[in-house]
Amino acid sequence: MDNLDIGALSLLVMVILVYAGVHVPIALGLVSFVGVWIMRDNPVLAGRLLANATGESISSYLFGVVPLFVLMGLVVSEANIGKDTFDVANRAFRRIKGGLGLSTVGANAIFAAITGISIASAAVFARVAVPEMLRVGHRPRFAVGVVAGSSILGMLIPPSLLLILFAVLSEQSVGDLFIAGILPGITMTIAFGIGIWIMVRHFPGFAGEPRVDSAPDEGIVDLAVKLLPIVALVGLVLGGIYGGLFTPTEAGAVGALGAVALALIRGRLPWRSLWKVTIETGHITASICFLIITATMYSRMLSQSGLPTELAAWMLAADIGVYGMIAAYVALIIVMGTILDSSSIMLIVLPLVIPIAVEMNIDLVWFGIITVIAVEIGLLTPPLGLSVFVIRGTLSDTDITLGDIFRGAAPFALIMLAVLVLVILVPGLSTWLLQFKTP
Repeated sequence: MDNLDIGALSLLVMVILVYAGVHVPIALGLVSFVGVWIMRDNPVLAGRLLANATGESISSYLFGVVPLFVLMGLVVSEANIGKDTFDVANRAFRRIKGGLGLSTVGANAIFAAITGISIASAAVFARVAVPEMLRVGHRPRFAVGVVAGSSILGMLIPPSLLLILFAVLSEQSVGDLFIAGILPGITMTIAFGIGIWIMVRHFPGFAGEPRVDSAPDEGIVDLAVKLLPIVALVGLVLGGIYGGLFTPTEAGAVGALGAVALALIRGRLPWRSLWKVTIETGHITASICFLIITATMYSRMLSQSGLPTELAAWMLAADIGVYGMIAAYVALIIVMGTILDSSSIMLIVLPLVIPIAVEMNIDLVWFGIITVIAVEIGLLTPPLGLSVFVIRGTLSDTDITLGDIFRGAAPFALIMLAVLVLVILVPGLSTWLLQFKTP
C-alpha cells in the first residue's frame, strides 16, 4: 500500500470514527499518528509529528486574536447588551406588521459586529426576542426560526471567529477576510428582512397574525444611552482595523478591554460574572487549540501522502472548472454540517481542499466567505444543528420542541443558500471593498 492509498484510507477511517461518535480532535490526532507511522514505518517519527504540531500550530501571534474576540463576545452577552440592541432595533420597526422579526434580524446584525460568535447570538435572542414575538401573535415556529436564522450573522459579519480560523488555516490576512465579509453580511441581513416580510404578508399559517406593537415608545435619551455604547464599541474595533490603527489581534485586545470597561461602568458585570466569562473563554480557547493542533497534524499527514496534490491534478485533468469544484465543495460541507460543528468541518476539509483551490487559482478570500456561509448553513440542519440546540436549551417554553425549531429555521436556511449562490456567481460582492483597503 503506497502513501496515496494510506491518505485515501485515512479519510474513510476519519468518516467512520466521526459517525461512530469519536470526538473530532481525537479522531484527527489518531488518524494522523497512525497514518504517518504506517507511511514511515517508524512510531518515533509519528510521535515527533505530534510534538512539532503542538508547538508550531498555535505559536503564531495571529492566533492571539481568538481568545480576545471570544472574551469580548462573552462579556457583551453577559452584560445584556444584546437586549439593548434589540430595544433600539425594535424602536425602528415596531410600527410595521412583523416588525419584531425585522427587529431581531437588525439587532443580530449589530450584535454580530461586537461578538463574532453565532452561539452567543442564539442564546441572547432566544431569551429576548422569542417571548416578544409570541406576545404579539407570531407562531412559535416562526419566532424561533427568526432567531436561529439571524444568529448566523455573528459568523459572517466581522469580527468573526470562523473568518479568523479560515485565515489561520489558509495563511490569509484576517483584515482582508473581515473586509470581505461586510457586503455578504449586509446582503444576508437584507435577504432575511425580505424573507420575513414575505412570510408575514403571504404565509400567515407559518408566521402567524402579528399585532402591531402598541406599547409606549422609550424616550430618545433612554435609547441614546443604550445605543451610544454599542456604536462606540463597534467603531472602536472595526474602525481601528479598517483605519489601519491596529492589527486584528490588537483590535481584539482593545475590544475586549472596551467591553469589560463598558460593562463595569454600567454596573452589568459583577466580579463573579467576570470570573465566569474568563473561565468560559479559557474553555472555548482550549477546545479550539486542541482542534487546531490535531488539524495541523492531519494536514501534514495528508501532505506527506500526496493526496491533495493528486486530487488537484485529477480535478484539473477532469476539467470540471472552478464552479464545478465549488459546487462539489459546498455540497460536501452542507452534508458534513448534519453531524459536525462549524470549526470541525473547516479543520477537516480545508487541509484537503485549499491546495486544490490554489492550483485552480481561486481567490482564497472569496473562497473563505463561501466556506463560512456554507458551514453556517450546517448550524441550522438536523440532526446536529448546533444553534438549534442552543436555542432549545435557552428557551423556558418547554412546548417548543427541537423539531419546531428545525422547521422554523428551514426557510432561513434556504435564504442562506440563495445568498451563497449569489456570492458564488458574483465574486465582487466579497472582494469589491478590498480595493479601498488602507495600505
